[in-house]
Amino acid sequence: MSDPNSACVFCKIFRREIVADEVLRTDDALVFRDLNPKAPVHLLVVPRRHADNLGDFVAMAESREVGDLFALASRAGREFAPGGYRVVVNEGLDGGQTVHHLHLHVLGGRRMSWPPG
Repeated sequence: MSDPNSACVFCKIFRREIVADEVLRTDDALVFRDLNPKAPVHLLVVPRRHADNLGDFVAMAESREVGDLFALASRAGREFAPGGYRVVVNEGLDGGQTVHHLHLHVLGGRRMSWPPG
């Protein structure tokens, strides 16, 4: 039986089957530069554990994994956007999600406006 997540692009990036511009990596998560940046700093924080979205991840993961994912996003933001950053999670069609593997966007390097759009 094949792995149901074998075709997931973020799973492939985590397994290094697809090359990405990695900036941080832990045993449980990866941070890499977005190929289509929306800010001077646009990083994606992806957990190793496949979950389609934040709701699914929170339901299946241990609380430590959820906390570690957000701690890594904070570390990435502080390191690569020291003037301030925004963390965004898109969930579902109306939320703007296009890749169905949970990922956090860390945006920085410029002043952010509100509302985001």
